[in-house]
Amino acid sequence: EKAKKDGSECEDWRWGPCVPNSKDCGLGYREGTCKDESKRLKCKIPCNWKKKFGADCKYKFESWGGCSAQTGVKTRSGILKKALYNAQCEEIVYVTKPCSSKIKSKSKGQSPPLLS
Repeated sequence: EKAKKDGSECEDWRWGPCVPNSKDCGLGYREGTCKDESKRLKCKIPCNWKKKFGADCKYKFESWGGCSAQTGVKTRSGILKKALYNAQCEEIVYVTKPCSSKIKSKSKGQSPPLLS
């Protein structure tokens, strides 16, 4: 039904990745082919996106794990939730980030003693 609106009878479209117009994020396009037809669709890659996974792979991430004393980073995994445009996506991905260097004070709300 939807394919006939745009003048195409083809049902087996193969879509490539979203290619930004400039740099590595923002507005761009993706190319699709079906038999001897080809099309371009507008697309967008968010600039804060995890680029190594691709904009067409959506993951559900668990909470961050504890900080590793050896590496100084913490890790979490994500399970594939949706692959858009038949994208080739990893089923499970792992991300790391540096541990927080902030030292949380346990003496909240207490002021130092006044010197007289």
